[in-house]
Amino acid sequence: MFGQSGPVKVLVATGPVDFRKGIDGLALAVQEMFGMDPFCGAVFVFRAKRADRIKLLIWDQTGMVLVHKRLEGGKFVWPQVRDGVMRMSSAQLAALFEGLDWRLVRPERARRPPASSGPYCWNRTTNGRFSVPDT
Repeated sequence: MFGQSGPVKVLVATGPVDFRKGIDGLALAVQEMFGMDPFCGAVFVFRAKRADRIKLLIWDQTGMVLVHKRLEGGKFVWPQVRDGVMRMSSAQLAALFEGLDWRLVRPERARRPPASSGPYCWNRTTNGRFSVPDT
């Protein structure tokens, strides 16, 4: 998201912040609330008291980026308001940013590969023992 390649760490402040803060104020909040360096490359997500506004703070290796979004016809889905920080995946952040319920985004379970077509096959007639098929 936002031009970064590979997986990105996304950290969300669960409590609201003063939305009058700009880049410098939010960078200080990252140090105080998250205990992290704002230049580490992670995406830091902040919310306003009203759940219709979101700010993202991102270091993109050339400068600090501040993204501010206000939903016009709804509210962002947020975790319960409390002091603290939570992690979310890049896919969950993308859903949150679009105004969707990010809690519904789950990683797809790994699927088993199809049965092997190699020389050894599962054979029900041999009571579960492996056998070499006739060629």
